[in-house]
Amino acid sequence: MNSELRNRVIKGTAGGAIAMATVLIQWHEGVRYTPYRDSGGVLSVCYGHTGSDIVPGKRYTAAECQALLESDLKAAMAVVDANVTVPLTESQKVALASFVYNVGRGAFERSTLLKTLNAGDRAGACDEMRRWKYVDGKVSKGLVSRRAVERELCLKPL
Repeated sequence: MNSELRNRVIKGTAGGAIAMATVLIQWHEGVRYTPYRDSGGVLSVCYGHTGSDIVPGKRYTAAECQALLESDLKAAMAVVDANVTVPLTESQKVALASFVYNVGRGAFERSTLLKTLNAGDRAGACDEMRRWKYVDGKVSKGLVSRRAVERELCLKPL
Protein backbone atom coordinates (compact mmCIF):
# COMPACT_ATOMS: atom_id res chain seq x y z
CA MET A 1 0.00 0.00 0.00
CA ASN A 2 1.50 3.36 -0.88
CA SER A 3 2.20 5.77 1.95
CA GLU A 4 -0.45 8.37 1.05
CA LEU A 5 -3.20 5.75 0.94
CA ARG A 6 -1.89 4.14 4.13
CA ASN A 7 -2.05 7.52 5.93
CA ARG A 8 -5.61 8.16 4.73
CA VAL A 9 -6.78 4.70 5.80
CA ILE A 10 -5.11 5.06 9.21
CA LYS A 11 -6.84 8.43 9.71
CA GLY A 12 -10.11 6.70 8.82
CA THR A 13 -9.69 4.16 11.62
CA ALA A 14 -11.22 6.62 14.06
CA GLY A 15 -14.49 6.32 12.12
CA GLY A 16 -14.45 2.54 11.98
CA ALA A 17 -14.88 0.20 9.04
CA ILE A 18 -17.23 2.46 7.07
CA ALA A 19 -14.82 5.41 7.18
CA MET A 20 -11.83 3.23 6.28
CA ALA A 21 -13.70 1.55 3.41
CA THR A 22 -14.86 4.94 2.11
CA VAL A 23 -11.26 6.13 1.87
CA LEU A 24 -10.17 2.91 0.17
CA ILE A 25 -13.00 2.95 -2.38
CA GLN A 26 -12.62 6.65 -3.17
CA TRP A 27 -8.91 6.10 -3.72
CA HIS A 28 -9.33 3.19 -6.13
CA GLU A 29 -12.51 4.24 -7.91
CA GLY A 30 -11.85 7.94 -8.32
CA VAL A 31 -14.87 10.15 -9.01
CA ARG A 32 -16.55 11.07 -12.28
CA TYR A 33 -19.59 13.31 -12.12
CA THR A 34 -20.99 12.33 -15.51
CA PRO A 35 -21.98 8.75 -16.44
CA TYR A 36 -19.35 6.70 -18.24
CA ARG A 37 -18.69 3.11 -19.28
CA ASP A 38 -16.22 1.45 -16.92
CA SER A 39 -13.42 -0.83 -18.12
CA GLY A 40 -15.93 -3.70 -18.28
CA GLY A 41 -18.38 -1.65 -20.32
CA VAL A 42 -20.86 -1.13 -17.46
CA LEU A 43 -22.61 2.23 -17.17
CA SER A 44 -21.21 3.88 -14.02
CA VAL A 45 -21.07 7.25 -12.32
CA CYS A 46 -19.42 8.92 -9.35
CA TYR A 47 -17.34 6.40 -7.35
CA GLY A 48 -18.11 3.44 -9.59
CA HIS A 49 -21.84 3.36 -8.84
CA THR A 50 -23.75 1.11 -11.22
CA GLY A 51 -27.45 0.48 -11.57
CA SER A 52 -30.60 1.32 -13.43
CA ASP A 53 -30.96 4.61 -11.53
CA ILE A 54 -28.12 6.29 -13.49
CA VAL A 55 -29.38 9.11 -15.70
CA PRO A 56 -27.28 9.24 -18.91
CA GLY A 57 -26.02 12.73 -19.66
CA LYS A 58 -26.72 14.06 -16.16
CA ARG A 59 -23.98 15.85 -14.24
CA TYR A 60 -24.10 14.57 -10.67
CA THR A 61 -23.14 16.79 -7.74
CA ALA A 62 -20.50 15.96 -5.15
CA ALA A 63 -23.29 15.49 -2.60
CA GLU A 64 -25.17 13.07 -4.89
CA CYS A 65 -21.97 11.10 -5.47
CA GLN A 66 -21.27 10.94 -1.74
CA ALA A 67 -24.83 9.72 -1.08
CA LEU A 68 -24.49 7.00 -3.74
CA LEU A 69 -21.15 5.92 -2.28
CA GLU A 70 -22.59 5.72 1.24
CA SER A 71 -25.59 3.72 0.06
CA ASP A 72 -23.51 1.34 -2.06
CA LEU A 73 -20.95 0.87 0.71
CA LYS A 74 -23.65 0.11 3.30
CA ALA A 75 -25.04 -2.48 0.88
CA ALA A 76 -21.56 -4.02 0.43
CA MET A 77 -21.07 -4.17 4.21
CA ALA A 78 -24.48 -5.84 4.55
CA VAL A 79 -23.42 -8.49 2.00
CA VAL A 80 -20.28 -9.18 4.02
CA ASP A 81 -22.28 -9.37 7.26
CA ALA A 82 -24.89 -11.68 5.73
CA ASN A 83 -22.45 -14.11 4.15
CA VAL A 84 -19.37 -14.34 6.36
CA THR A 85 -19.85 -16.82 9.18
CA VAL A 86 -16.52 -16.27 10.97
CA PRO A 87 -15.54 -13.26 13.12
CA LEU A 88 -13.74 -10.46 11.27
CA THR A 89 -11.42 -7.69 12.36
CA GLU A 90 -12.24 -4.14 11.24
CA SER A 91 -9.55 -4.21 8.56
CA GLN A 92 -10.74 -7.59 7.23
CA LYS A 93 -14.26 -6.19 7.00
CA VAL A 94 -12.91 -3.14 5.16
CA ALA A 95 -11.02 -5.31 2.68
CA LEU A 96 -14.06 -7.49 2.04
CA ALA A 97 -16.43 -4.52 1.70
CA SER A 98 -14.12 -2.92 -0.87
CA PHE A 99 -13.93 -6.24 -2.70
CA VAL A 100 -17.73 -6.66 -2.73
CA TYR A 101 -18.19 -3.04 -3.80
CA ASN A 102 -16.00 -3.78 -6.80
CA VAL A 103 -17.02 -7.30 -7.87
CA GLY A 104 -20.65 -7.29 -6.75
CA ARG A 105 -22.82 -9.36 -4.46
CA GLY A 106 -23.35 -12.36 -6.73
CA ALA A 107 -19.69 -12.82 -7.59
CA PHE A 108 -18.74 -12.62 -3.92
CA GLU A 109 -21.45 -15.05 -2.82
CA ARG A 110 -20.32 -17.61 -5.42
CA SER A 111 -16.60 -17.08 -4.80
CA THR A 112 -14.00 -19.52 -3.60
CA LEU A 113 -12.79 -16.62 -1.45
CA LEU A 114 -16.01 -16.71 0.62
CA LYS A 115 -16.03 -20.51 0.87
CA THR A 116 -12.38 -20.50 1.97
CA LEU A 117 -12.99 -17.75 4.53
CA ASN A 118 -16.03 -19.47 6.02
CA ALA A 119 -14.04 -22.71 6.22
CA GLY A 120 -11.67 -20.89 8.58
CA ASP A 121 -8.73 -20.33 6.21
CA ARG A 122 -8.31 -16.55 6.49
CA ALA A 123 -4.90 -16.41 4.80
CA GLY A 124 -6.15 -18.56 1.93
CA ALA A 125 -9.21 -16.35 1.54
CA CYS A 126 -7.09 -13.20 1.52
CA ASP A 127 -4.82 -14.78 -1.11
CA GLU A 128 -7.90 -15.47 -3.28
CA MET A 129 -8.30 -11.72 -3.77
CA ARG A 130 -5.29 -11.70 -6.08
CA ARG A 131 -7.16 -13.86 -8.58
CA TRP A 132 -9.73 -11.11 -9.22
CA LYS A 133 -7.60 -8.94 -11.51
CA TYR A 134 -9.14 -9.41 -14.95
CA VAL A 135 -11.30 -7.19 -17.15
CA ASP A 136 -12.46 -8.83 -20.36
CA GLY A 137 -9.86 -11.59 -19.91
CA LYS A 138 -6.95 -9.17 -19.55
CA VAL A 139 -5.02 -8.31 -16.41
CA SER A 140 -5.89 -4.83 -15.16
CA LYS A 141 -3.04 -2.96 -13.47
CA GLY A 142 -5.60 -1.02 -11.45
CA LEU A 143 -7.19 -4.22 -10.15
CA VAL A 144 -3.79 -5.73 -9.36
CA SER A 145 -3.04 -2.64 -7.25
CA ARG A 146 -6.46 -2.63 -5.60
CA ARG A 147 -6.30 -6.34 -4.75
CA ALA A 148 -2.82 -5.92 -3.26
CA VAL A 149 -4.16 -3.27 -0.88
CA GLU A 150 -7.27 -5.29 -0.02
CA ARG A 151 -5.13 -8.38 0.59
CA GLU A 152 -2.74 -6.43 2.82
CA LEU A 153 -5.65 -5.16 4.91
CA CYS A 154 -7.11 -8.65 5.01
CA LEU A 155 -3.88 -10.29 6.15
CA LYS A 156 -2.48 -7.61 8.45
CA PRO A 157 -5.22 -5.96 10.48
CA LEU A 158 -4.55 -2.38 11.48
